[in-house]
Amino acid sequence: MAAVDDIWRSYRSPRKVVRQHFSRARSEPRLFTLLVAAMIVIFTAQWPRLARQQFENPDVPMAGLMLGTAMALAAVTPFIYLLAWLVTQALRLVGGRGDGYGGRLALFWALLSVSPLMLLQGLVTGMIGPGLQANVIGGIVFAVFVLFWGMGIKVTQFEPVQTGTPE
Repeated sequence: MAAVDDIWRSYRSPRKVVRQHFSRARSEPRLFTLLVAAMIVIFTAQWPRLARQQFENPDVPMAGLMLGTAMALAAVTPFIYLLAWLVTQALRLVGGRGDGYGGRLALFWALLSVSPLMLLQGLVTGMIGPGLQANVIGGIVFAVFVLFWGMGIKVTQFEPVQTGTPE
């Protein structure tokens, strides 16, 4: 439950939560777990949309829609790592002092922290369908994600934070 508590605390003080995670002992398995947890919630958030899509087109089986979504999320995972690396390298050009671990932590934590809003977005899209409401919620989700990621980057790349030792 600590991760769930940290997610809710991220909405009040995101930099403090990222700073606490960053000060722990470095652990790549922990980072990967954050990413996998975010992907699971993102996948779950797609179910209402997929159910609506299947209802509107009964020829396509729900299992096929879910499998396609799961495979798409799995295929995106290496690109998420690449994005974290590219942003870290770009930040080094403008004075960032962080490393790849901090860049991955900031991105993965932002994804996990915004996942409750993605559940809301999935519900809106599934219940109401595509339209203005879904676009507004999607914009809010994106804005909160960028805010959380930006604050995480500030902590991990620009603040002099004492990080933990490797496990």
